[in-house]
Amino acid sequence: MRLRSLAPAGVLLVAAALYGWRIWAEGWSNTYYTAAVRSMSLSPRNFLFGAFDPLGLITVDKPPLALWPQVVFASIFGYHGWSMLLPQVLEGVLAVFLLRRAVRRWAGENVALLAALLLAITPVMTAINRTNNPDTMMVLLLVAAAGAFTRSIDAVTPSGRTGWLLLTGVFLGVSFVAKMLQAWVVLPAFAVAFLFGVPGSWWRRIADLLAAGLALLVSAGWWVALVELWPAPKPFFGASQDGSVLDLIVGYNGLGRLLGQSTLAGSAGGASGTVIGNAFSGSAGPLRLFDEQTGGQISWLLPLCLLVLGLLVLVAVTSSGVLRQRSAPTPPAWRAGWLLWGGWLLITALVFSFTQGISHPYYSAELAPAVAAVAAVGLATLWRCYREPGNAAWPLLPLAVAGTAAWAWVLVSRDLAWNGWLRYPVLVSAGLAVPALLATRSGTARRFRHAAGALGLLSVLLAPAVWSAATALGASAVLMRANNPIAGSATPLLRGWAAAAHGAPGVPLGGVSPQQMGAALTAMRTGRDGQLSGKQQRMLAYAIANSGDTPIVLAVEDGVLGGAASYLMNTGKTVVGLGGFGGGDPVPTADQLAQWVSHGQVRFVLKPPGPAAGKPGTSGWFGGGMPALFATPASIARADWIEKHCAEVPPQAYGAPTQHTAPSPLSAPPELYDCQPPAAH
Repeated sequence: MRLRSLAPAGVLLVAAALYGWRIWAEGWSNTYYTAAVRSMSLSPRNFLFGAFDPLGLITVDKPPLALWPQVVFASIFGYHGWSMLLPQVLEGVLAVFLLRRAVRRWAGENVALLAALLLAITPVMTAINRTNNPDTMMVLLLVAAAGAFTRSIDAVTPSGRTGWLLLTGVFLGVSFVAKMLQAWVVLPAFAVAFLFGVPGSWWRRIADLLAAGLALLVSAGWWVALVELWPAPKPFFGASQDGSVLDLIVGYNGLGRLLGQSTLAGSAGGASGTVIGNAFSGSAGPLRLFDEQTGGQISWLLPLCLLVLGLLVLVAVTSSGVLRQRSAPTPPAWRAGWLLWGGWLLITALVFSFTQGISHPYYSAELAPAVAAVAAVGLATLWRCYREPGNAAWPLLPLAVAGTAAWAWVLVSRDLAWNGWLRYPVLVSAGLAVPALLATRSGTARRFRHAAGALGLLSVLLAPAVWSAATALGASAVLMRANNPIAGSATPLLRGWAAAAHGAPGVPLGGVSPQQMGAALTAMRTGRDGQLSGKQQRMLAYAIANSGDTPIVLAVEDGVLGGAASYLMNTGKTVVGLGGFGGGDPVPTADQLAQWVSHGQVRFVLKPPGPAAGKPGTSGWFGGGMPALFATPASIARADWIEKHCAEVPPQAYGAPTQHTAPSPLSAPPELYDCQPPAAH
């Protein structure tokens, strides 16, 4: 078998290795979703809604589609961390496979292979596909939509074109059930590419587009309609204002992301979503994708892409043929491809750069397919310009190689403690490639131009490939690898957190250094990485032994931030997290908690020591883990009720040593409270 025929399998093998290497060492990944997987496996109702707790009181703050395969795999292979990561690995590899097929119809097999390879080695893809976050499923469905779209453009008959476009709408609609409105950031690119990239009458194109829009709404709306029409009682949708999925769509997962509204409805003075977004992804602005937090995830090839797209616009304006395929009139598929992938890249980049709400660096995974496609076709086009005699654009290839290597030097230099040596191989390869490209442009040296081109390609691929490989090999040691997946060093993330905490009103952490923040976040992971400490195990055992027939053996105030997920994952008993992910949701209210206690439904509660965050005179840290970003009237009222009506269980009662020193306000763990009425003791 020829080597070329093995290349597609080789690219998939690279992706599988990066995404699947030692996934059993990744632990429980994002414990918020891992705990939900266990709860969802208990009943069809929990499965449908994406319930976080066994009783189905509250859902996760995303749609459940991405978690459904994880529930299925856990039911087949058992409830393990790796069994929930395995479908993520397969989805990531499948996205690489589908991208190759989509780009092949646009630019040919060789370019498609390069695009697939670029997607496989994109650092943020390696980071996100090694966790159980929903972005993996969203990216897969968007790439599948692009593949169906390219089939529509190439369809021979009008009916075939319509059919493939309808399938495009279905994939885009289902992607909504993976991550709501974020998935639809790319919709304008699909619409523009179809309207201006296919032949035929305007009326037929508009009719086809409307039909695809209907398919999109149906494939997205069936789940929304089903959960809205589901008879009461039904779960409260986490992070919504009123418990409805419609509010979650428009608010927390919609306008809240764009406009930076408070993290939860009724915020009691906590910092806004803008503060959290700045902490994770840097300040909103045109350079966000290149900043310390996000640059190492996605921006390695962005300068190259912007160069190519800028030149493409110039060519379109001047009617020059230097970038047209074989200098011929632009065919519809070629034009539609640029409109799709270029529009996808530019629109998504603009939205992520200027969004004011909660934003994580791993959101940039939605950019990765477009970056891979534009970079691959751009490099192939620059290579053709370089080889064509008399083409005035030929210097752009060595310029692109030099610029890409220079930007890689900048990215690697931001934290030399993490594979800083990588700068020098990149510098050497580019230092050899650029002169070689200049020397082999013409004359007798032309016979060496392919070697020069290969060296140039190596200098472009080297840094992101090594960055991804190092992330895969050492991912289990990367701080917050699951809750905020990052490729590369965690230092930029810590600097961002410290800077945001220093300057955020209502978050009095002035003077906190990245080192202190790192220590605090490390402490926070105890009980939230799927493992219970010895003290937590003893508290859980004490609650189980003394709960009697109480249906809920333990309620955890502060939600996931207080460790609810780890307790859910480590016992077959019923544990509930009060307030959802951040503890701020009104489920249950203080009155409902009082009714639970009086009716014998719960006795033991875990609550952070001291007064609730958000009250005057408090430190601003709720649950010892996060600033008072999630404090709401509901969470404060619950904490007040617990303080007034429950007694803290002495550590000696469950065999834990007494705490002699005051814990740091950054890492104070929750304590066990007994809420049984005094008369019942």
